[in-house]
Amino acid sequence: MLTQVAEGVLVHQSELLQNNTVVVQGRDGVLVVDAGIQNSEMACLANDLHELGLPVVAGFSTHPDWDHVLWHAGLGEAPRYGTTRCAADMHELRSRAGWQARVAEAMPPEIADDVPLDLFGLLTGLSTGTARIPWDGPDVRIIEHPAHSPGHAALLVEGSGVLVAGDMLSDLFPPMLDDFSDTNDPVEEYLVGLQLLEDVTADVDALVPGHGSAVGGADQVRARIELDRAYLDALRDGRTPDDPRIGSDRPGWEWVSGIHEGQAQSFARWRSRA
Repeated sequence: MLTQVAEGVLVHQSELLQNNTVVVQGRDGVLVVDAGIQNSEMACLANDLHELGLPVVAGFSTHPDWDHVLWHAGLGEAPRYGTTRCAADMHELRSRAGWQARVAEAMPPEIADDVPLDLFGLLTGLSTGTARIPWDGPDVRIIEHPAHSPGHAALLVEGSGVLVAGDMLSDLFPPMLDDFSDTNDPVEEYLVGLQLLEDVTADVDALVPGHGSAVGGADQVRARIELDRAYLDALRDGRTPDDPRIGSDRPGWEWVSGIHEGQAQSFARWRSRA
């Protein structure tokens, strides 16, 4: 079901992981951001758009995680964009033998049979420094940053003031960091991403995170940014964060605490090598 969050901006949410697909209305059709995960849900989205007389004229994936680069034939053959790094990662993955099995391993097993992979990751990389989505619709600003994963980007739908945050600023998940290695510091990278998002808060009237609840107001964006910074500070200090997202007793979501536990262990190992 499509829900309007601002003038010309709709959201379709998946049930399992509360992925938010964003639909932006343009002159001749719509831009679909992060199309969804399950075949049945994406088919529902395609049908809803068809009934509204809204053809898909462009797509965008905010980053190269498996649940953000899927597509459904019912959405058509419009160009699908990502950052240069995001599209390159998808091309490299698809070039490997047995890539479908690798992708399936990352999925919750209960949905693996309902996730179509034939159009997985078929993205056109936008040139580095591209400032806006190339389409005939409202200006959609691209905010590329290093947080969470290489090639990640948030989008700001100018005019309606909707920030499409990708896998950041969630009310369900704490900051999910990129892998720790000898060449990067995912905590610092995440802080850079948060600063870039904070820089546009004056232009934001509504937030749509990749997972979770869509909320309104720049004040809520700032509150989420501060909560994420507090989480990262605690992680670096070796403290247990005072964060409601990792202590949630919400049925079926207890596993979220494991995200923090794994990151805390990875950070401690990384720091011991530094």
